[in-house]
Amino acid sequence: MTAASTEPTDPQIAERIEDVDVSTEMQGSFLEYAYSVIYSRALPDARDGLKPVQRRILFGMTEMGLRPDRGHVKSSRVVGEVMGKYHPHGDSAIYDALVRLAQPFTLRVPLVDGHGNFGSLDDGPAASRYTEARLAAPATAMADGLDEDVVDFVPNYDNSFMQPEVMPSAFPNLLVNGASGIAVGMATNMAPHNLVEVAHAARHLIENPEATLDELMEFVPGPDFPSGGTIVGLDGVRDAYATGRGSFKTRAKVAVEQLSARKTGLVVTELPYLVGPEKVIEKIKDGVNAKKITGISDVADHTDRKRGMRLVIGIKTGFNPQAVLEQLYRLTPLEDGFSINNVALVDGQPQTLGLRELLQVYVDHRMRVVTRRSEFRLARRRERLHLVEGLLIAILDIDEVIQVIRTSDDSEQARSRLMQVFDLSQIQSEYILELRLRRLTRFSRIELETERDDLLAEIARLEELLGSEARIRRLVADELEEVADRFGTPRRTMLTEGRVLPARQAARSATATPLEHADVPCRVLLGATGRIARVDRPEGTDELVITVPTRRSKHDALRSSLDTTSRSEIGAVTSRGRLIRFSPLDLPALPANAPQLAAGVRVADYLGLADRSERVLAIVSLTSDRPIVLGTAQGVVKRVTAGGYPNRPDFEVISLKAGDEVVGAAQGGDDDELVFVTTDAQLLHFPASNVRPQGCPAGGMAGIKLADGARVISFDAIKPADLDRVVVVTVAATSDTLLGADPGAAKVSAFEEFPGKGRATGGVRAQRFLKGQDSLAVAWVGPAPAHALGADGAVRGLPDALDKRDASGTPIDAPVAVVGRRIG
Repeated sequence: MTAASTEPTDPQIAERIEDVDVSTEMQGSFLEYAYSVIYSRALPDARDGLKPVQRRILFGMTEMGLRPDRGHVKSSRVVGEVMGKYHPHGDSAIYDALVRLAQPFTLRVPLVDGHGNFGSLDDGPAASRYTEARLAAPATAMADGLDEDVVDFVPNYDNSFMQPEVMPSAFPNLLVNGASGIAVGMATNMAPHNLVEVAHAARHLIENPEATLDELMEFVPGPDFPSGGTIVGLDGVRDAYATGRGSFKTRAKVAVEQLSARKTGLVVTELPYLVGPEKVIEKIKDGVNAKKITGISDVADHTDRKRGMRLVIGIKTGFNPQAVLEQLYRLTPLEDGFSINNVALVDGQPQTLGLRELLQVYVDHRMRVVTRRSEFRLARRRERLHLVEGLLIAILDIDEVIQVIRTSDDSEQARSRLMQVFDLSQIQSEYILELRLRRLTRFSRIELETERDDLLAEIARLEELLGSEARIRRLVADELEEVADRFGTPRRTMLTEGRVLPARQAARSATATPLEHADVPCRVLLGATGRIARVDRPEGTDELVITVPTRRSKHDALRSSLDTTSRSEIGAVTSRGRLIRFSPLDLPALPANAPQLAAGVRVADYLGLADRSERVLAIVSLTSDRPIVLGTAQGVVKRVTAGGYPNRPDFEVISLKAGDEVVGAAQGGDDDELVFVTTDAQLLHFPASNVRPQGCPAGGMAGIKLADGARVISFDAIKPADLDRVVVVTVAATSDTLLGADPGAAKVSAFEEFPGKGRATGGVRAQRFLKGQDSLAVAWVGPAPAHALGADGAVRGLPDALDKRDASGTPIDAPVAVVGRRIG
């Protein structure tokens, strides 16, 4: 089939008819359209993570001077500037992209600082004439160096302006903020990540070019969504990092709270990525009306600026909140899927990239940026040095210079004569002719000589930098670290290794009591480095027996453990004197044969501790008849009356004095032995029966008498059955070495060597300080063998032989941060 096209039939113009093959024309036009969409609209560049419209918005705002320290301007002004100069595709497309760059719930690190209604997960933004915008601080890092020839510039659509082909991008924006887009025949959907984690992974790749994916995932374990939530199951994440494609489930962060004296509810404080509360409420109402969801009395959205996200779901009397929550995960967006498809442009071609490839493309880009920047600065320094040297020549022979200029007929002759007489270049001569008389002072000469010396030093440094790829790599790594320190924030999304049933299988497994797992006996393990997990009783066994790992690995030292059931409610005692209720149901389940705490989750993330200085010290039962016992840094001891705890998600179990904190907690009876260890190496132990149990509001009583400047660093309760195998571990150091500058000396002694004394006395010496030592950095009392770990969770060695009670210990090779007992 052919199509005919004719031009106007003017008598003076000959008629022209062209025969065009329709299939060929359609194929060519489609390819041009597809290329335009892929390259110029839908897919981001792997180097800066920006689509063309986003890049043009940031560049346009940079050219307008809309820096973070300037005032906001109307968004419509930005849209007009970008559309008129760089992006002639309509104002709606530009404003939509501008809005996305400003939404904190869409980007992990927003690049535009918006003022006004920029929308929410459930509502769109106001019109551009009502909102205002300026660049956010991280956007300045994206554009830093544009005036130093770090990237190529290309003409705009009508060749009237120049625009950058790619932004310098001081941080890996594509990984940090993710991207989404639909092109022709392909699409991209990339998850946001934590800036600090990605920067550390990039630094590791810079320093170790042959780094493997497993090594990089030590730094980037998974996505980090702006809305928080929980990623359930990391197999899909690893697939995405290995191949560029993968999928996983995300869950809302939900807590069971007592809404009133008789009403329990589910409180949602974090939702899956890009899921709004109104969408959740709508799905819950539809499920209740269709009788697919039971046990819900009401739903209310209490979200506000002060408390943030807070969706309250009321539970009917008699219904198990955990059972209702399982229904909601299965039937509403409280559990949502996320599919990763890492498609981005590399050298103008769309490619599917894994984590290592994404980092490598960015690192190569930054290497080129830093190299070009250094070359530009070197050229400018050399040009300035050339002028300064000419000025110094002129100042040294200023009388002769003036005479040459005065006797010349015109400036051209003066320039030529200066070049001949003083052996100057044309640029130097021009600069001298423009010299102002006030520069002809002795002070100016001193300034010029100082400037010359500084320029020579700077030129030498830049030449040395450009002559060594290793130095450039080090500089790129240092700049990444600086950006991460400036703009990095803690991780918001928690990662768990849990498994989620497929929808059909979950529907088939639903029963009258819709519980996904049985309430089985388990043991909750709290590591000394702050990781928590559970070990379930193997099916078909009557007793929970945990096999001790044959090889110790990272984090495998216990602070506390508790035998309970997977759906019970237990408590976590913190250093602030709080007890936080929680269920071990969603904790990572470790195998009973050789469990490793490195596979657990951080207990601070699991419990949602807002203040990172608050530490979890022990896991306790809320139904046991054994009191909770606590010891504080100021030497206070308290036993909390068993049972009768307030029916609240968290509550105080001790009233602390100003500046005090809990250093140890346990659950013990009257026959237990309570042990204090202080920074000045004093150990005191006495029977728990000497401490009368008190209610939660009480402040405790004197436990140990402290010397001036001393504080308690270890407290525990020892069971009578363990007394014959209990050891005391102490590590002595100077005050300065508490930061890890010097490992110090460690000592392991039998607990039996320490005589008991009365409560509120001063104790006995636990280690003799050598010259240069003045305090204990670490102390621990518990059943042997003791396991020591470094700050990063790595295993540390301790002396094998038992030492005397007041010995000075043995020097150790590496700093010890914590000591705990063996799993088992």
